[in-house]
This record gives sequence, structure tokens and C-alpha cells, in this order.
Amino acid sequence: MQNELPVVVIGAGPQGLAAAAHLLERDQPVLLFEVGDVAAAAVSEWKHIRLFSEWGELVDAAAARLLAPTGWVAPESGYPTGAEWIDGYLAPLAAALGDRIRYGSRVVGVSRRGRDRLVDAGRAEQPFTIHIETGDGAEYRIDARAVIDASGTWSTPNPAGADGLPAVGEKTTAELLDYRIPDYRESGAYAGTHSVVVGSGHSAVTAVIALGRIARRDPSTTVTWVLRRGAIGNTFGGGTADALPSRGQLGITAKQLVEAGLIQVVTGFRIEQIARDGDRVVLTSEDGRTLPAADHVAVLTGFRPDLSFLSELRLELDATLQAPVRIAAEVDPNIHSCGSVVATGARDLAQPERDFYLVGAKSYGRAPTFLAMTGYEQVRSVAAALAGDHEAAARVELVLPDTGVCGGAGLFDLAEADDALGVPTVDVGGSDAGSTCCAPPERPLLHIGRAPANL
Repeated sequence: MQNELPVVVIGAGPQGLAAAAHLLERDQPVLLFEVGDVAAAAVSEWKHIRLFSEWGELVDAAAARLLAPTGWVAPESGYPTGAEWIDGYLAPLAAALGDRIRYGSRVVGVSRRGRDRLVDAGRAEQPFTIHIETGDGAEYRIDARAVIDASGTWSTPNPAGADGLPAVGEKTTAELLDYRIPDYRESGAYAGTHSVVVGSGHSAVTAVIALGRIARRDPSTTVTWVLRRGAIGNTFGGGTADALPSRGQLGITAKQLVEAGLIQVVTGFRIEQIARDGDRVVLTSEDGRTLPAADHVAVLTGFRPDLSFLSELRLELDATLQAPVRIAAEVDPNIHSCGSVVATGARDLAQPERDFYLVGAKSYGRAPTFLAMTGYEQVRSVAAALAGDHEAAARVELVLPDTGVCGGAGLFDLAEADDALGVPTVDVGGSDAGSTCCAPPERPLLHIGRAPANL
């Protein structure tokens, strides 16, 4: 009887939708639960951002096969924005899945029916029970034979506080802070003001590029880029060595903007306190340094998985990343060395709780290196495993592109390392960085760093 139950997928984002397509292709019943009112609701929140992955890397193969009979035509080339990704692929895919998607449905708990996490007896023979709350406050439960958590990390951004907890005053000033990339196309709101970007990943680099272009047009605009690490190090990425050219171009463009004096970089600044100054914000570091009051602050310090609704499941997660232990060493930014991250499948993602899988951005925990194509390979393998095709599940059908970056976070406290890079940094309150003849490209490609929620 348990085999007749559906596989439940949590999250109707790119990875959840792809998981459903693979399961249907293998004649597995599936239900998706999405907290938003539409599919890819998280993507819609960054619809103004252009991805650094091309269309061919953003469409899942099984999803394309599901869509083909509807007359859908796959976009052939180019780098879509989030809005274009939705319109050209994600929304049609959700429409093809129809009423298998339950919108406005938040999963608030997953367990084994009649068994909390302490009980061994008969545990594996019991179906999963999924606890769901709807937008109107109703709640209900549904049984499942397997669960794929593709809920992403978009709903749980990291705080500005350097110790992983909110800085003093951060909660009371939260309405003055942006935890996602603002729409800098509304340049009038930022020109002639002081903007601060906190973070060192692709999201922060994207924001820096957009603000740098505004500062180039309006020299009265001040932009401060705050890094916790003591050196810029590999913040600019792999450049021309990156196998994804547009990802590499992000770092190249950001470096040009810094060298041109349009961006002031402050290193070793670990935020301890955030205070109001009227409608402005003042950031203070652990060592007592204070930045000039900022009109806009974008806290782009990454995301973390929400594990709260999985508390009754038996999970084996890495103590550092909160990712499945079998993939943690591969994606850990503290130790990852040269080359690309290896693709992962069902065997790597399997948990002590049989037939439960974390996929997509959530499978990487707090690591910032996730790509959409990684998730598509994950759900292909997981669907094969759940259908009993263990040969297909074990097969690796993806080689991920080289990042062009060597070394992990070893430069975190080495400020002198920037001397070798020739990249200026500034003391708080110091002069602008030196200028060069180089100008950034007119239309740099933007991306939101790691794959957002539900990827």
C-alpha cells in the first residue's frame, strides 16, 4: 500500500518542478507543495537579475520532454533574467504539471506516521506524514512514500552579524536593510547617496557592479564594499579561467570598478553593531571601526537552510555546512581547492531516514557554489533511485564547469595578501582608491550568486 502513495516534493521552484517531471516520466505519482501563490515564487523576487548560466544550462531534460507535446519551444541561446526564465520555461512547466502543485501550502513538519525520531520499531515501514498549513490558516496532513525537499534557502538569508547571529541593533533596523539584491535599475534612488554592500559572493559582486555603474554616471554617489575577510583574496573569482565565461566576467568587471576608484573596499570589517541615524544606518565593526552613515545597506552574506520542519527526521548533516555529509567536503568553501565541484546524485544525498532527500540549493547547506544544472542532475538521479532504477541513479551524467578559483578561505585573516593583487583597499574614512584607465563593460551580466530558493 505504501508504494501507492505519492512522492511529495517540497517547493515548486526550478529543482522541485524538474523533480516532478522526472518522477512522472518514470510513472511515479507526485505532489508538490509550494508556499507561494505561483510556481518559482522565489525566482520572481529576483526577476530583475540576469543569470550567468545560459539557457541550455537552465532547462532540465525531462522537463523539456514533458513540455514538448504542448508546443513549447526551448530558448536556444542567451542569458535570461529571472523574469525571462519564468516566462520562457518555469511557468509553462508548472502549467504542464497542473493540479499536482498545491499552492499556498507551507510544509511545517515532516515525520514518520506514528513515530517520532526516537522510535526504531517499524520506522522504515511507516509512510512519511507531511504537516501542511494553508494561507487561510487551515492545516492538514498527507502521507507520502518518499519526500524530496527542494525548498531552497531563499527564505533564510544570513544576518549581517559576523558571528552568524544578528548584530546588535540589526533586528530593530531590519526595515532599513536589504537582504536580497535591490533593483538598482531604479537608479534615481541610489544616485548621489552612500550605499554599502556587505558580502563577498556573487550576489555582492552583482550589487557592486550595478552600484559602480551608477557611481560612474553620478560621481556624487559613494559605494562601500564591506568584506569580513582580511583580504580580497579570491573574491573576484576565476576571471578568464572560469569555464562559465559570464561568471568569470562578474569578477573582472568588479575589479575594474574597484581599480577605477568607483568602489571603496573595506576589509576585515566584521559587523558587531547596527545603529540608526535618522533614516540612515551606521555600521560598527568588532574592532571599533565605524563606517560613514549609509543611505542604503545591502546585506548579501549568503543563505542557510531552514531545517526546523525536519526536526523529527533522522538526518546526517555536516556540522559546518549543514549539508549532507557525503557532499560536504566537495562544496565546503573553507577547503575546496582548484577545479570544479563534482556532480552529486542519490547515493550522495541519501539520509539515514530512508527515501528522504535534500536537493537543490538546500543540499549545499551554507555553501555558495550551487548551480541549476547541479540540481537537475540531483533530481534525475533521485527519481531513478525512487523508481528502482539503481543503475541510472548511480550514473553521473554531468560534468560541472571549472570555477577557475584555487584555494579556500585561507586568506580570511591575511590582509597583506592584497598587495600581490594590486587591488587597493581603504581604511574607514580614508581616501578613494586610485583610478585607472580601464572602464567596466557597458552591460555586465548580473547574477544572484548561488541559486536562489527552490533551485
